[in-house]
Amino acid sequence: MTFRNQGLPVEILLVEDNPGDVRLTIEGLKEGKVRNNLSVVEDGVEALAFLRKEGKYSDAVRPDLILLDLNLPKKDGREVLSEIKSDNDLCRIPVVVLTTSKAEQDILKAYSLHANCYITKPVDLDQFIAVVESIEDFWFTIVKLPRDASQ
Repeated sequence: MTFRNQGLPVEILLVEDNPGDVRLTIEGLKEGKVRNNLSVVEDGVEALAFLRKEGKYSDAVRPDLILLDLNLPKKDGREVLSEIKSDNDLCRIPVVVLTTSKAEQDILKAYSLHANCYITKPVDLDQFIAVVESIEDFWFTIVKLPRDASQ
């Protein structure tokens, strides 16, 4: 949590339409070492509205990390990733693609769109929780991030 030295919790945006995976992510983050606030949106259109503080998200807090599923309704994760990384205000927010897809073309596409990492969701409950804990540990205790991703 080096970039959050004021003792504030880290802000995480989860873009996920599967309620089961949302619950598992919440569980994994509860087990983690880092205080966090998790915001959840269920589709790509909502994700971009949240990030741009539009409509009902006008008071949304800028996330320190985005966990992004690829297979989303309305606007899929690839489109969302492309829009985030091509937006000068949002492009420095780390995006972790967390998806069920193991397809090589999805992995290549995500990295070509500047995903910060690509993780395939495990099907096993304990492994899924362990993956979420390791994401949190890596991004908030090991990696040095800027104090404000918009700078």
